[in-house]
Parts: sequence; C-alpha cells; structure tokens
Amino acid sequence: MLSVARAGPVSGQHFAGVLRIRSQQDLHFVVKVGHCSKSLRAFSSAPQPPQDRDHRFSRTLTTHEKLAYSWRDKKTGKPLKGSLVDGFLDEQIEILGRRAKNLRERLGVLEPNTRDWTELWGKKPFWMVSGGWNAGAWALILIGGWSPFHAVLPAGFTYLGLMDMNSHRTMRKNFPALIWFRYFFESVRPEIRQYIVEGDDEENPFSRKQRTLIYQRAKGRGESNPFGTRADLYDAGGYDWVNHSNLGAQHLDPEKVGRTVIGGTMDPVTGKLERFPGDDKITPYLASRLNISGMSYGALSDRAVQALNSGAKQGGFYHNTGEGSVSDHHRSAGADVVWNIGTGYFGCRDMKTGRFSEKNFTDTLKKTPGIRMIELKLSQGAKPGHGGIMPAAKLTAEIAEIRGVPQGEDCISPPWHAEFVGPLGLVQFLMRLRELSGKPTGFKMCVGNRVEAAAIIKALQQEFEKGNRPCDFITIDGAEGGTGAAPVEFSDRVGLPLRDGLLLVDDLLRGAGIRHEVKIIASGKIMDAFTMVRAMALGADVCNSARGFMIALGCIQALKCNTNHCPTGITTTNPDLVSGIKVPNKAARVAGFHHNTMHAFAELVGATGVDDPDELKRQHIMRRMRNLEVMSYAQIAPEVERGCLVKKDAKAPETLQRFWDNAVLYGGLNPNSGDGKMYRLSSASLNAMRADGRKTFRMTP
Repeated sequence: MLSVARAGPVSGQHFAGVLRIRSQQDLHFVVKVGHCSKSLRAFSSAPQPPQDRDHRFSRTLTTHEKLAYSWRDKKTGKPLKGSLVDGFLDEQIEILGRRAKNLRERLGVLEPNTRDWTELWGKKPFWMVSGGWNAGAWALILIGGWSPFHAVLPAGFTYLGLMDMNSHRTMRKNFPALIWFRYFFESVRPEIRQYIVEGDDEENPFSRKQRTLIYQRAKGRGESNPFGTRADLYDAGGYDWVNHSNLGAQHLDPEKVGRTVIGGTMDPVTGKLERFPGDDKITPYLASRLNISGMSYGALSDRAVQALNSGAKQGGFYHNTGEGSVSDHHRSAGADVVWNIGTGYFGCRDMKTGRFSEKNFTDTLKKTPGIRMIELKLSQGAKPGHGGIMPAAKLTAEIAEIRGVPQGEDCISPPWHAEFVGPLGLVQFLMRLRELSGKPTGFKMCVGNRVEAAAIIKALQQEFEKGNRPCDFITIDGAEGGTGAAPVEFSDRVGLPLRDGLLLVDDLLRGAGIRHEVKIIASGKIMDAFTMVRAMALGADVCNSARGFMIALGCIQALKCNTNHCPTGITTTNPDLVSGIKVPNKAARVAGFHHNTMHAFAELVGATGVDDPDELKRQHIMRRMRNLEVMSYAQIAPEVERGCLVKKDAKAPETLQRFWDNAVLYGGLNPNSGDGKMYRLSSASLNAMRADGRKTFRMTP
C-alpha cells in the first residue's frame, strides 16, 4: 500500500508529502510532481525498496499547478492516469495496489474536472441553451396559449449569440452571449468600487474623505470630525503632521495672513503696495495664498470657466487661464486673471508662423484689464516633457479664435518653446514679457533634471546681480498634478513630486542668495489647510489648486475627463451635460470653498505659534519614518545657508553644490525669422562644455 500525505493545502504555499512504500507492487506506482519527477523516480525505480521506509519530498506549488499521479496495473501493464489538483489533498489518501474501475474510485475524494461553469461555456452549450429556450417558449405559446411576447427574449439571446460568433473578437466568439455579462460588470466596476467597495481613505487621486471635506466647505456645512481621528497615526512613512505650540498659539485674521505681494513690497504702516526700487514699470499684485490653478477653456466647459471666474471674483483670488489663453469666459465676472502662456503661444500667436507675436500679446492685454500676472509654462506635473494635441473635431470656431489657430486643423502644443533656447534664453524671454506687459512675470515647471534646474536659477542669479529683475515668481507643479488627459507613463513615471521639487528650488534660490526676490507658488494636490501649511513650510509662498476647485464645482471624480462624457458637465463640451451647471450656484460654492479653507488655514498657522505664514519653516512639519522614529523635514532636508552657492566663505551641501557646479549657462532668443526652427545644444555639446570648464555659451543660429 502507498500513502500520500499533504500539508499546506492552499495554492502558492509549500507542499510537503510522504511516500510510504510497503510492498513490491508499489514499484509500479510513479509520481510526478512538476520538475521534481527525477528525484521521485530515483526511489520508485529501485529494485527492492526498504520496507516501511518513508521517502519525503517538498516543493512550492504555483496557482494552477497539478499533481499528476499515474498507476500501472501489475498484470496488464496498462497505465491508469488521473490528476490531483492543488487544494484537495487535505487528508491522507491511500492508493491500494489493486485494479479498480477508475482512478477516481481509488482516490475517493477527488473530482478530476475542476473547471468552473464559465469555462464549460462555448458554442455547443450556447446552441443547447438557445435551442431549449426557444423550443420551450414556442411550446408554451402554441400549446399553453402564452403571449408571443415570451419568444422575444430567447430570440434576442439567439441573435446576440450569432452576432458574437461572427465577431472578430476572440472572447465574443468563444463565449457567445455570456461575454456581455463581463462587459456589463467591467463598465460598472469603477462605480461599484467607488460607492460600495472602497473605504473613506482608499481612493485615488482624492479619497472620499478628502472630497467630502471639499463638498462641505463649498456648501458651508459643518466640517467637524466626530469621535476622533480615523487616520493611522502610526503609518510609517506615510503620516505627516504640524508641530503646534502649547504656549504661543494665537488667533490670526484670515484676511491679513491670507495674502502676499508678488512683484513688489507692501508698506507695513499704510498697507499700500510699492514697486521695487528702480522697477517703475511693474504693477505689484497682492495675491491670495490660495488660488485657482491653470485649467484651459476647451478642457473645461464654458459654464465651468464662468463659475470659477465668478467665484474668484467673489472670493478675491486669482483665476489662472491655463495654456488655452484668455477667453471671454475668463473675463465674464471680472476676476483677477493670471495669463498662462504655453508652448503654443495661444492668444499671442502669429497664425502664419506659430511664433510669438508682440502685437497679439499686447492686444490681449488691452482686451483683458483683469490680467494681473504673466506665467510662462515650461512644463506641467501631469505630463512634463510632453506636448498636447486638440483634435480638429473639438476645435470649435470660438476656441480657434481664442487660441489664434486655423479651424479645421489639429491644434498642436509642442513639448518645447520655439522662442528661446536654454536657461539664458528663458531669462531673456521672461524679461521681454515683463517689459511688454508691465505685470509681474514668472514661469511654471515640473522639476526634472536637477542640474538643469540649477542652471535656470544660476541664470536668474546673474541677472539679479547685474541689477535686473527677470522674474517675480516660479510655479512648481508636482508630478501628482492633474490633467484632462495624459499618457500613462508620463503621468506616473516622469517628474519630481511637489515636495521634492519645492525643497530643491527653495534650496537653490537660498543658495543663490535670491530667495527674497522670487516668490514660489506650489501646485499639485493642494486641497485643504494642512496641504497648504506643509507646502509653505517646505518653501512655498502661494498655493494653487485645480482639482480642489473642480470638486467644489461638483466634480464626482468619475475619471471621464478624457472622454467628453463628464457627467457633471465640467470637462465636456456636450451641451446637454453642460446645461446642468448653474453658474450662480456653482460660483457661490467656489467662493465658499476658498473662504472656509482660508479660515482653517489661518487657524492652523496660528496653532504653530507664528504670526505670519512666511515664518513657517521645515521644522514645523513632522513625519513618521518608522514605527518609533519621527523626524521633522528640517532633519530630513536641512535648510541651506543664504548665498552658500555663490559666497566663497560659505559651504553648501555637497549634492546641491555639485548640481550648481555642473550647471552650464547657454542659449538665447531665437531669431524672429519666421521659420519656426528651434536652435539647441545637443547633450554631447553640453558635456563637452563641462569638460572644457566653460560655464556660459550664447546660442547663435
């Protein structure tokens, strides 16, 4: 008699077995277990096995691996085969050394066929079910006097199956009619997960808990948290909190701490805005600490843009246009506007060449007195280094006119700027925009190559050293930022997240000695007071939010922004869906979200014991690294000394100094030749310049 014992019945677990050989007859029994068959044959083919000796073997089973057992009859020599599927050998099974009717009787507890019912479905079962259903229906109609309507369902089932069997899709051909159950559940899977399966803190990019907070603040409802926190305070590497003060906490006025000056200064006594000395052409702007981030008309519906603009007007904060330029909808309520200029130069574009047009730039400024600042977009967090295309089908006459592009053609935004090359060219173009507009001017980027970022800051530092003022602010967009549509690889695997980008740019500006000259604006999953305080402690002066204000508008995170079927009418041009947006009602919610968030922000800043958000430092934010290890961001990334990268007697962190030393300044403005060509240095040329020790090189076409 041969016995098989099984331990660890779950697939993927370790399998241990005992083969107990008690008679000569058991020599005819061969066990094969995957790739262990050789070691098992070794003792099973021995001339005379030791009596009552256990032969042990073990291995790890994969999910679908079968244990194949074969037995050869001693008299006839014919093999009797069957299979033992992983998961059924829970108890000891005895295999007798005599012929039985079949292997299943000898194994007793085992069923060879373990396929589920969907695997048994196919064309033959379909015809059996279809034929039986139709025959039964007609029998009931003809004999039982039932209504002919009862033949509709089986007829439809048959028709659906015939269509599936003639389809080019493999799954439809193999599983006629039944496959539609899969399609149905796949279509409703996101809704089932969102409304039934997922917990309050599980969903991405914004959890139900986060969205609920925004809804409550937008509607002005109570936002208190009953019965204590539900957060995992001991989540290693995933929990941040604010260091509060037990002795110095105070109440702060949201209006006083909720604003900062960009492009100038404020008289501490009179509260009047003042220009920088020698900078008489630029009008300073008193910006809110929380504003609407860049979202273009076209990506958003007209009513959504109108509601955002009206809410910004009511709340006294700015509305960034996105790279799609300034539309009438951005002017509808007269709110403060930040004009975002991307690589397509929409709104200031020469239609013939696609290059920047000074005339169109100044014309747009004259038509939009609400423009307060100019933001040049280098890249965005959701898809840095990637351009964009608006298909001709979506390019309406209104959008074509706004963007200054011909209708009937695809509207292309290249991944690079044609007007300038390199850090020197960027700085020169910023100075050109600043002089033409008379507005505070800056640029937006998602930090990527850190040496390149150092080169940009080095170019700014050189201009400030000369007495020029090339830039008033830098917007840092984190890789976690949102967009209507982006390639998966660019969205998931390109660019620095916001916190890393903030720390780097803040350190570079401090090390270059120009941090007090340039404001930093942070964007990327800013949605409540804590994310604002954390961003400011890490270096930001102002925060922008896009999806936060979209949720305040009524976004339900259906994740259909790229389909033109947004159910809330926010990211679609479908007039039936857009009609659901009532602008006055939604504008009030936008203003309400801003108002209540700024109140929470003032309370949270006051809890730290500081008088002004500018006093927030990295030591005010703590992070749990491991179970019992807690560090402040000042310990994780210590602030650098002011001017340490440019002063001879100062010492900068080794890594930051290496970025600065390897930063090569090159480039310039492209000639306005009308050819649209871009002049750039190859990576080989840059490496050669570094090897030669050259730090500055101006491009010549």
